[in-house]
Amino acid sequence: MQAQKFWNMNEFVKRTLSGAVFVTCVVCSILWNEWAFAALFMLFSVIAVDEFHRLVGSPRALRVYAASSTILLWTMVQCLLFIPGDELERRVWGVACGIAYSLLLVTCLLDEIWNHSERPLQNWGNMFISQFMIAIPLCTLSLLLFLDKWLLLALFVLIWVNDTGAYCVGSLTAKRKGGNHKMTPHISPKKSWEGLFGGIAFTIGAAFILDACGWFASIDAPTNSWVTVVLFAVLVSAFGTMGDLMESLMKRSVGVKDSGRFLPGHGGALDRFDSILLASPILTSFSWLCYLLVPLL
Repeated sequence: MQAQKFWNMNEFVKRTLSGAVFVTCVVCSILWNEWAFAALFMLFSVIAVDEFHRLVGSPRALRVYAASSTILLWTMVQCLLFIPGDELERRVWGVACGIAYSLLLVTCLLDEIWNHSERPLQNWGNMFISQFMIAIPLCTLSLLLFLDKWLLLALFVLIWVNDTGAYCVGSLTAKRKGGNHKMTPHISPKKSWEGLFGGIAFTIGAAFILDACGWFASIDAPTNSWVTVVLFAVLVSAFGTMGDLMESLMKRSVGVKDSGRFLPGHGGALDRFDSILLASPILTSFSWLCYLLVPLL
């Protein structure tokens, strides 16, 4: 019994410390500069993409193609947004990386023919899934950083607040007589509708605090700015939860609990960024739309 308590305590300490280091790295990379952020999240993206291919049993060559494509994709985005020099130079470097990215994808498709693969459709599908459902959504974080680093930081803070709020409310309501109302028991038995709405409430409250600190200044409308704040928070909660469920369904379909061992006590990189995969492209599009419309209001 004592040994079990000691082991559980060690697991808790390990989870807490690794989580604190992870959060610190994310926050510091956002606040430091765009290159620190790009380097860190390019690494996270490559690890997440490789975890996916390991889960679905992709051959080594396909994993190399996927990792290389992810690196080229991030390089292309950084060239278009942040590389020093004039606009023409950025475009040239960005287009060159884009062409290389496209050629690598085509080469990956042709490789299935050259090697006489026994499952070309699965490999092709897994390659595109890893790019369009993992690498590209994570790359859109750079577009949000280009617009405003505080908006990007707000996205992460609100994702964490939503997860915490949903967990607390879901755990409390599960203890009442009759329990709570499950959202998708066949995918994630612990997620409930009470937890979802609790997470939304927590996230909206946190968003108003961040708005008071000026984190939404770049997209706040001259009037009724609270509408923008509420919509941002609701989108974070809704699509963050759907991203979590999407990754849970993927893991359940291959019969694993964690996507990898990237973060001690927390699982893999996919486990840490599942809520971002859908929230990032949606919130990036929403933020840019608000930014472009604000001068017209």
